[in-house]
Amino acid sequence: MALGAGGFLALGVVAMRGGLGLLRQEPIAWAHGVGGLFGYHALYFVALAWAPAIEANLLNYLWPLLIVLLSAPILGLPLGGRRVIGAGLGFAGCALLVGAGASFPPGAAAGFAAAVGCAVVWAVYSVTSKRMAAVPTEALAGFCIAAAILAGIAHSVFETSVRPDARQWIAILLLGAGPLGAAFFLWDAGMKRGDPRLLGTLAYAVPVVSTLLLVAAGDGVLTWRIAVAAVLVAGGGLLAATARG
Repeated sequence: MALGAGGFLALGVVAMRGGLGLLRQEPIAWAHGVGGLFGYHALYFVALAWAPAIEANLLNYLWPLLIVLLSAPILGLPLGGRRVIGAGLGFAGCALLVGAGASFPPGAAAGFAAAVGCAVVWAVYSVTSKRMAAVPTEALAGFCIAAAILAGIAHSVFETSVRPDARQWIAILLLGAGPLGAAFFLWDAGMKRGDPRLLGTLAYAVPVVSTLLLVAAGDGVLTWRIAVAAVLVAGGGLLAATARG
């Protein structure tokens, strides 16, 4: 619903600017845009359904670090020692989360795998956006709507429908206008016109903030293991992103 709201809001803006023709793109552009948007969110919802929310969320937030690392093989940007060390810290945080001494309900492993899949999908989608620079950002309006259709199909197959109340409809529209709308367009423009390694820096505080929000919402307990893992993931990403060159 939020993807659809974001897509149709964007479509209205594009139409007012006379840019509907920009939605006519090659199949590879549609596969890239729709695959990235739908693939990431489908895996994210699976991760939250099958694994503890805080741990799954932190694993998902490996994507800023992966953006920095994948910029080397995909875009030919230099890696360097600090980025390698940052990667090591990030993966150490993940190992602390799900490694020896950690206990989880049955089925959590599949959820953790989906969370890592989230990180990989979003990182690959983001970095390869640089290779798709000829595709105008306005085309995301169509990609969001197509991703919403796929999400609706997946919902009808795997989930039980719940009719939103008035407050939830407002939340859906706000999500569509912001996190699942404008944020995608700004991210796309930044990735296509800027340095992915530097843009990723802004995301490295998100794992910590997101974890604290989940705790505040009552979706988990902030243990020492989670706190240290959040610092390692965020700190490793920050170290990698601030490397020169």
